[in-house]
Amino acid sequence: MSNISGIIKAIQDIMRKDVGVDGDAQRIGQLVWMLFLKIYDDREAELELLEDDYVSPLPEPLRWRNWAANPEGMTGDELSDFVNLQLFPTLKEKLSPRGHSGQRALVVRSMFEDAYNYMKSGTLMRQVINKINEIDFNAAAHRHTFGSIYEKILKDLQSAGNAGEFYTPRAVTQFIVNRVAPKLDDIVLDPACGTGGFLTAAIDYKRHHHVVSPKDEETLQRTIRGVEKKALPHMLCTTNMILHGIDIPTNIEHDNTLSRRPYRDYGDSDKVQVIVTNPPFGGMEEDGVENNFPAHFRTRETADLFMALILKLLCDHGRAGVVLPDGFLFGEGTKTRLKEALLHACHLHTIVRLPNGVFSPYTGIKTNILFFTKQPEHAHPATQRVWFYEHPYPAGVTSYNKTNPIRFEEFQAEMDWWGDEADGFAARTETEYAWQVSRDEIIARNYNLDIKNPHVGEQANHDPAALLADYARQQAEIQRLRDQLKGILSAALSS
Repeated sequence: MSNISGIIKAIQDIMRKDVGVDGDAQRIGQLVWMLFLKIYDDREAELELLEDDYVSPLPEPLRWRNWAANPEGMTGDELSDFVNLQLFPTLKEKLSPRGHSGQRALVVRSMFEDAYNYMKSGTLMRQVINKINEIDFNAAAHRHTFGSIYEKILKDLQSAGNAGEFYTPRAVTQFIVNRVAPKLDDIVLDPACGTGGFLTAAIDYKRHHHVVSPKDEETLQRTIRGVEKKALPHMLCTTNMILHGIDIPTNIEHDNTLSRRPYRDYGDSDKVQVIVTNPPFGGMEEDGVENNFPAHFRTRETADLFMALILKLLCDHGRAGVVLPDGFLFGEGTKTRLKEALLHACHLHTIVRLPNGVFSPYTGIKTNILFFTKQPEHAHPATQRVWFYEHPYPAGVTSYNKTNPIRFEEFQAEMDWWGDEADGFAARTETEYAWQVSRDEIIARNYNLDIKNPHVGEQANHDPAALLADYARQQAEIQRLRDQLKGILSAALSS
């Protein structure tokens, strides 16, 4: 249990022996539906203790405990036939959406719509199942094991050439949710929810700060919302919600937030109190999606379209914490218009500048967290000054990596400095890491928010990627001088 990556690697090594599984993408798809059924069964075991009248949406023979839990159970052709001829046909098409367990049945059916059994060998499938049974998802201390599994899955997806999905470190999701501080009845939305890291942080926050009764828990369950375009992360998110006690996660939709309806069609009933997200950046939407947006926000760049929609979906006094790359801060064109709208319609009160390596190994792109609050129209322009906070590395650390990731405790300095928006953050002071910039200065910079810390001089950059780039530039300059000298000598010798 202590080595989740080891267990997942062992499972994938077993799958590589199976002739029906071709590549990491299929191995991961195979793993996800199996994990879902194991986690679902673990959660049902809890519900049976909590609810006297609990009824499973699954027929008894198809529950994990009755066909998979016994390490000496079905194997070989018997197991393959059971999965292909009974399990999948029933879960895909035959679960009843009616009755007491109807909504739960719909959740399971939606999970299996895009699921496939790729494995041909029932013997190897039994070995995989037995490895999965080593993970106890019912242990409270293991709730966040799923994040480690997803992180391992993403690394394998990248090795399969499917880059672009970034696992947001749990420390970052915790910090953002902690600062946005959702109230019990606040609807929390992640419009690009991936596997639900921000949503699970919001669930944990609400349970810790607000839930004291069964009625409070009901409120929590109906106020968590997410949308995810890709099938695999959506399946993982649904599984993650169940793991975190959201037993009927029908508010986790499999859709593309950017294309589901035109920008102008969103009304007050669609607006929410809290948005926390790390929208995909560096990607481009398919042709036509940008036509859902007003002309001045039209672009095919995914992160920019999400920012436009976030501004639309926040209700008055709604709060947001959004992870964005440096390119958004200094970018022009559509980005300039978005930043102008952001400062005009929202109180952009804080930008936390994260150091290199936070998203290692997925990307070396520097990132920032933008915190802002939507203001009523009569309060425009809303932003008069923006506070910046440069998050430092801990003592003795020069970069983050797999074995030394960013930790939630590191954000304590920001939280101690933060203050209260109700009094305009009157308690904030400039420090070696914190500074403020006026609205007028930002406008004079043509809304360029890539503003360096004025309290430090030029610092040596120890980032390996940056050092290698500098080395390459130096070598190119040396080669240019050599070529120039060679030309001079050739000309002299010819004379």
